[in-house]
Amino acid sequence: MKIPRIFFLSMLALVVNLAAALTPEEQRIAALVDAQIGTFAGELETAVRIDSATESLAGVRQLGEHFGRQLAELGFESRFAELPASTGRAGHLVAERKGSRGQRVLLIGHLDTVYPGGEFRREGDTVYGSGVADMKGGDVVMIAALRALHAAGALADTQITVVMTGDEEAVGNPVEVTRRDLFEAAQRSDVALAFESAIGRTGTVARRGSASWELEVQGVTGHSSGIFSAAMGSGAAFELARILQEFREQLQPLDGLTISPALVAAGVEAEWSGAGGRISGKTNIMPQRAIVRGDLRTVSAEQLAEAQKRMQAVVKQNLPRTSAVLTFSERYPAMAPTPANYGLLAQLDQASRDLGLGQITAYDPRARGAGDIAFVSPPLPGLDGLGFDGKGAHTTNESGDLKLAPELVKRAALLIYRLTR
Repeated sequence: MKIPRIFFLSMLALVVNLAAALTPEEQRIAALVDAQIGTFAGELETAVRIDSATESLAGVRQLGEHFGRQLAELGFESRFAELPASTGRAGHLVAERKGSRGQRVLLIGHLDTVYPGGEFRREGDTVYGSGVADMKGGDVVMIAALRALHAAGALADTQITVVMTGDEEAVGNPVEVTRRDLFEAAQRSDVALAFESAIGRTGTVARRGSASWELEVQGVTGHSSGIFSAAMGSGAAFELARILQEFREQLQPLDGLTISPALVAAGVEAEWSGAGGRISGKTNIMPQRAIVRGDLRTVSAEQLAEAQKRMQAVVKQNLPRTSAVLTFSERYPAMAPTPANYGLLAQLDQASRDLGLGQITAYDPRARGAGDIAFVSPPLPGLDGLGFDGKGAHTTNESGDLKLAPELVKRAALLIYRLTR
């Protein structure tokens, strides 16, 4: 079939414009990504087959050392920063190149997964496994971008620090200890980029904060036939149900907020131990104790304070012969959508357009969970969502699309390159 001349000229103009948008060095970086992208699936499989669930301390360390060796090959000084045993967490990978050219860039990833790993399968261009998208895939995108820059000689005299935390999915306490390496890296940096999952052609300029909460309810126990009487009251389970329903009614109107009572137990006795617990009692005995552990996500510190105020007010309105205590433990602050963050998004958008990959827009922070970048942005300008695009995060059916890997790596590589000129 003969190709119409107008079509040929249009395509030629597109190629010429793309070449004009990229410097020769940038064109070389993009070409190096294409040349090396064939190893992406194998690199991801190797990482996923290492079981690095947050609680698998040996696995987290093994994955950190694996990525550390790869970064060392690119000229980074790499170490695994162990955390004290009292935190119950393994530690973090910290790798750094020292130089004076351009901005000092902090790259953030994490090693741990929600579910245990070790299983990996590929069906065409779709890959499955724990951490494929959240976020071993993002770590592989980061290293692939750095590898292309290294091959182009573009890392010379740059200052780039990589921190891959070992407990992002369940941050250890106290945060002052478990995020010390990240805080210190931020002090040596001018800008932060995080490689949590990409979501289409978007960038993340803001993320919601995350807080854990625990509710303990006490009631009177005895024969179940006495419930609602003046002597026995309403029981711990009904008081628990009242509080949870009013939490929903009071908090649902707050835009962008979500609350989830994740673990619930009630009985004559009820106790938590780690991620599990135990209850005892019988159907003909009123429950004396009820406990709940849950998750609260908010778009700002102000919204968190308002939510806590409303929740405490609900808890104080006890049903007869019951009492309740509500406590909070903040895990992640919110990442504010600052003008500096939008400036980084504009740079990513320009890089994407110059690569011929289309527009990048801001992702709605109300649909995004908490992340490590919020510990350092603010004060640093920050941008997240640079990792591997996938589905099913925090489920046993997590997947990612290999067809998207080349553009994700190119976009990240070009952004890092331009920031460090």
